[in-house]
Amino acid sequence: MLAAMALGWSAAPAASAELVLFERAGCPWCRNWDREIGPIYPKTQEGAKAPLRRVSLDKPLAPEWKLEPPIYFSPTFVLMENGREIGRITGYMNAESFWGLLSVLLSKAGTAPPP
Repeated sequence: MLAAMALGWSAAPAASAELVLFERAGCPWCRNWDREIGPIYPKTQEGAKAPLRRVSLDKPLAPEWKLEPPIYFSPTFVLMENGREIGRITGYMNAESFWGLLSVLLSKAGTAPPP
């Protein structure tokens, strides 16, 4: 542990937030996100703070995903923390707008009480 601290590493707790991507097969905006953001997202600070989970809208949603309002459009990104929705981004226009909107959502992270 001391060696890790000396190297600037920390024993940070696992992220309690996650970014849930609701997607459909054949969605052109989902493909754009996959091409422009998908490969780098896990390598970013945002990806470390809120790892990505993918959920298909092509099949019935599990009870845990019965959100209000419901998810209709793909892609929809929902920032979840401790099992509660913090906020969402509906659609994908481009990388710049995605990172900006995600930054706003992540600034709210840490506000959801534990379950």
